[in-house]
Amino acid sequence: MRDQFHDQLDSVFGDLAAICRQVETAVSQATKALMTGDVILAEQVISADAEIDRARERVEESSFNLLSLQQPVAGDLRTVVAALRMVSELERMGDLSVHVAKIARLRVPEIAVPEAARETMQRMAVVAEDMVVRVSQIITTRDVEAAIALGRDDEEMDQLRRTSFAELLSDDWADGVEAAVDIALLGRYYERIADHAVSVANRVVFVVTGESPRAAS
Repeated sequence: MRDQFHDQLDSVFGDLAAICRQVETAVSQATKALMTGDVILAEQVISADAEIDRARERVEESSFNLLSLQQPVAGDLRTVVAALRMVSELERMGDLSVHVAKIARLRVPEIAVPEAARETMQRMAVVAEDMVVRVSQIITTRDVEAAIALGRDDEEMDQLRRTSFAELLSDDWADGVEAAVDIALLGRYYERIADHAVSVANRVVFVVTGESPRAAS
């Protein structure tokens, strides 16, 4: 009976990793749409978000079934509860990708990111996507060291966010208020994707060790 329970729990974590890969695709495609003004790709990101929502519902249903039928305790209960919180974070990352795609779509036939902000915004997108890729691997392997390292590497995103604000407030900014608002929002979306990735990684640490990495630092 317990073997069956742990097989089901492993299946839930497999579903979480699969959702994370969907989010990775969403972040990548939303960024491409943003940087190229590809309205068709932006629409694909927006439409595909429903698949992430359905996957989240399946994970929630599986987790609730485990809670009600198996009545887990101690470490097993911690794992199921963490899975419920993680899937919510992953869904939110998908939503943020949709926000990026919607800005891309809104500015077509123009490109939303002006040349003055392009380098910083591109780097923010690369960092966010890399963190999503890594958190997918962390969910699969439950690698505590990799999870803790991801949290430390979030500092680059924080620095990029500060750089973006400095560009917007510079006397050299010549692209107007509308573009500035877009860049401010986009920076926030990528920053939040990274924050959610770190939060998911921290929950993996908690599942494995029973301790929060932030509390232990």
